[in-house]
Amino acid sequence: MPKVQINGIDLFYDIKGAGEPLLLIAGFLCDHTYWSLLMPSLVSHYQVIRLDNRGMGRSSAPDNPYSIKQMASDVAALLDRIGIDKVHLVAHSMGGQIAQELVLTHPQKIKSLMLISSWAEGDERFNSIIETWGDLPSNIDLKLYEKVVFPWIFTDEFYSIPGMIEGLIEFAIKYPFPPSTRTLYHHSRAILGNDTTERLKHIHCPTLVMVGKQDILTPMKFSEQLAQGIPNAEIVVLNRGGHGLLVESPDAVASVILNFLAKLTPAYTS
Repeated sequence: MPKVQINGIDLFYDIKGAGEPLLLIAGFLCDHTYWSLLMPSLVSHYQVIRLDNRGMGRSSAPDNPYSIKQMASDVAALLDRIGIDKVHLVAHSMGGQIAQELVLTHPQKIKSLMLISSWAEGDERFNSIIETWGDLPSNIDLKLYEKVVFPWIFTDEFYSIPGMIEGLIEFAIKYPFPPSTRTLYHHSRAILGNDTTERLKHIHCPTLVMVGKQDILTPMKFSEQLAQGIPNAEIVVLNRGGHGLLVESPDAVASVILNFLAKLTPAYTS
């Protein structure tokens, strides 16, 4: 599987499909496989590029402080290395922070922006959760960690599906490329150290903001702030799904993405 050496690390990436480039950036605790359930819908229309953020999956995991801007620089360097000038950009959660920094620092690379379950700046409750999620892996095993995190990610309805949560926990435990405890710490501090609130007005590409109505980790107010701060941004609230929309409602998420892209003017799609 392909890797490139950029910014002092080996960065893993994956490309499937043909057409206009569509770049997907995952969030905290997730690598490129988090998009798997959306891939059949997306690759039938686009050339889909996924990557493992530094520290995740098959990318290098240096044990030093990370920043969101640094991870955005990784993405920009990847696009340069593989010879892709401009992309449509979809990002989830922490990936949305990375995407915001990427479009702010390299606007010429981004045709359109789609932020899912993301934020410009967390509030005190959210920051406390993220700080705890960074500290916990040093004190508990992965199974218990997932049992602590999942109630913030998935809805009551998802929990009621027999064996679903147990299956996801088992998958996480057996996954061959789990994040290290230090990576989760570094990612948590990168999240806490980033704020785009005052810079949202400088994002001028077509933008869609999406959130699940039942998201208790990054509630609708975070997405509303993004949509209000980014000029002419659209917001879509999915009635079903929490923070883990990509797992709970992949078909609905893919449909919203494809519909948004289909509406863009030729000036952005050519």
